[in-house]
Amino acid sequence: MKTMKWLIKREMWENKGMLLWTPIVIAGAVVTLILTGLIFGNLDTIRLYNQPLSVTIEGTARTRIVETMGEMYVTAGMPILMILGLLVFFYCLGALHDERRDRSLLFWKSLPVSDSMTVLSKLVTALVVAPLITLGVAIAVGLLMVLALCGLAAMHGTNLFGALLMTPQFYLTPLRLVALLPVYILWALPTVGWLLMVSSIARSKVFLWAVGTPIITTLLLVWAQKALHFGVDAVWFASHISSRILLGVVPGAWIGFDQPPLSVSPETPGVSVSTIIFEASWSTLGNASVWIGAAAGVAMIAVAIYMRRRREEV
Repeated sequence: MKTMKWLIKREMWENKGMLLWTPIVIAGAVVTLILTGLIFGNLDTIRLYNQPLSVTIEGTARTRIVETMGEMYVTAGMPILMILGLLVFFYCLGALHDERRDRSLLFWKSLPVSDSMTVLSKLVTALVVAPLITLGVAIAVGLLMVLALCGLAAMHGTNLFGALLMTPQFYLTPLRLVALLPVYILWALPTVGWLLMVSSIARSKVFLWAVGTPIITTLLLVWAQKALHFGVDAVWFASHISSRILLGVVPGAWIGFDQPPLSVSPETPGVSVSTIIFEASWSTLGNASVWIGAAAGVAMIAVAIYMRRRREEV
């Protein structure tokens, strides 16, 4: 465990700009834009649950505003969450290729650390460390925004702080977001495994090999299906293979892959949108395709470990 800890620290040291500072910079831009809008914007146009800020809100409307804010405030961090897929994609793409290109692989191989442990440290960094950093930054942005909105409401005669802090959803929503990490790991394994395998094999043009191979294969199957009338289902291949190995690292991609039933109705009292999404996400693990994809991802990671052991030059 101590070796793994130091290997992960090494990954963070070498990729701090990508994995840590990129989410923080984007969070800063999001916070600046929203605060600028709140401070210098036309406050008469800002509405909370169809209620203007310029009046005191009480009763049922106040309760529903607090419930909605307690449940939806993390959506302020969605721009940060959306870049997680790009960060993990490009991190994995260069994880095993860059150390061969700059010859640092020879130094790291001189240390008493196995190839398996090194590749696993990159896997943990991609599937656990990077998502946790991004989630933390996104939740912090959501908290900052909801507090700013409550402060703005208080300046106009409606104090929502106490009611918001008493709402269970205020605490449960970020916990549910973090609890989706195992779902993300399983759905992202095929993509991460594919990218690490390509990164360990390709001598150059890693991006073209990683992205071009599944796309060109899909196009060839479409051509064979249309022109040669081969009995191949190109649409199935595109949706179950190509998209899984290219888009699995996008947060929430499993909703598109598995299409679980989502009866989201924010207007219905008592319905928790975050609960519905949370339960629907976990229900996707009942689909065999996620486990087949995860097994394929593990197999490709094994290939990446083998190639790192065998190949030292680009």
